[in-house]
Amino acid sequence: MDNTLTYMDQGSFLGLRALGRAPIMQFTWIYRDGVDIAGLRRFHRNLGHGLLGRRIERSPLPFGRHRWISSSGPADIAVAAAERPRDEVTAWADERITVPIDPEYGPAWHLGVQPLTGGGDAVTLVVSHSVADALGLTLSIADAAAGIQRDLGYPPPGSVSRGKALLRDIRCAARDLPAVGRAVVATVRVAREQSEDLATSAKSAAPVKRPGSLDPVIPPTVTAYVDLEEWDSRVESLGGTSNSLFAGFAARLGQLLGRVDADGQAMLSYPVSDRSEGDTRANALNTVTAIVDPATASVDLTGIRGELKRVLTELGTAPDANLAPLPLTPYVPKFLVRRLERMVLKVGSPIGCSNLGELPAAAGRPDGNDADYVSFRLVEPGITAGELAKLGGLLYLASGRNHGQVFVSVTAWTVGGSNTRAALSEAVRRTLAEFELPATVE
Repeated sequence: MDNTLTYMDQGSFLGLRALGRAPIMQFTWIYRDGVDIAGLRRFHRNLGHGLLGRRIERSPLPFGRHRWISSSGPADIAVAAAERPRDEVTAWADERITVPIDPEYGPAWHLGVQPLTGGGDAVTLVVSHSVADALGLTLSIADAAAGIQRDLGYPPPGSVSRGKALLRDIRCAARDLPAVGRAVVATVRVAREQSEDLATSAKSAAPVKRPGSLDPVIPPTVTAYVDLEEWDSRVESLGGTSNSLFAGFAARLGQLLGRVDADGQAMLSYPVSDRSEGDTRANALNTVTAIVDPATASVDLTGIRGELKRVLTELGTAPDANLAPLPLTPYVPKFLVRRLERMVLKVGSPIGCSNLGELPAAAGRPDGNDADYVSFRLVEPGITAGELAKLGGLLYLASGRNHGQVFVSVTAWTVGGSNTRAALSEAVRRTLAEFELPATVE
């Protein structure tokens, strides 16, 4: 097994080190009748294998390729001593997201349980995006719940001496030189083609200084659970697909929160997985951008459905040119990573959309029993209000289907807005009402 990180995975890690923050994924399960702790402990042990059974060991060469090493994760589950009301599950999840994880020093993930007043438990798994993406994490959860342990053959920490590692990585860097040369040419081409956008991004990346702008924040999250039959009925009546209904909902909510361009169009940014069987990449994905009209989304999804089909078809025939510069990743200094962050996120007000689709049944039963509610979100603990203002705010939605339900989790931050969970909940409820989708909203 080659334990060398791909350029994209190394880029994810270097971004964390340069910015001091990075995306973190969180799965949360709620059990009305309580979780089986013995079953959950088996799940916890099994998680320490496969994609989550590893962390990153840096190359001793300043511009070398980093490597994966084995790591079984935290020693135990964090079980809260005191009960909390059900309506505090999201607040508890926010607290768990700030418990430190690190893909280099470990642990790269942790699992927690919160007993609920009157019975029941909430369970949450927090994972660094540098060791797995959303689909990789979902499959790892399903494996662990089903009792499957995958040995990827990674060496233990420090198994190669510094001298041997240095010689190995010098040879690797020499082999990579032709790819680096091609990446330089590709970078120049991309810069020329996107010169106008890059100039606009550079201007918008100017520091934002206002009271409280340096304080870390957790953007509010609201999760809605819709009965699967209700969801699919609306899909059929609106002439769409499950994915286009999710996109339409995201676009309409974005319009309500002011994340549209001068023509009233919404920019949806979709990660698209290209993960294959046995794929060990942490981040096996690409990104497509769909420009859609939210005005008629709640009455007709055919236009949005067609646009999604078009951009996905284009991706299949012509991979994203922005991936071509990736071989330069080991050579990019931290200060440049910080300058490039705004440019990578594109100009305008993108709306992040992550649709996990039909989750494996096992992903909904970490202790071996079906949870009553399952949800997923992606957040960046440590980000400040000033950085969010510099990035033009945030709107990110995630969705998946499991156990007869569709969940839609929404995380948002509006520059100059109230940015409370109550305000976001009201916006989500209004959008659900427009689509005639009855839901349980956390």
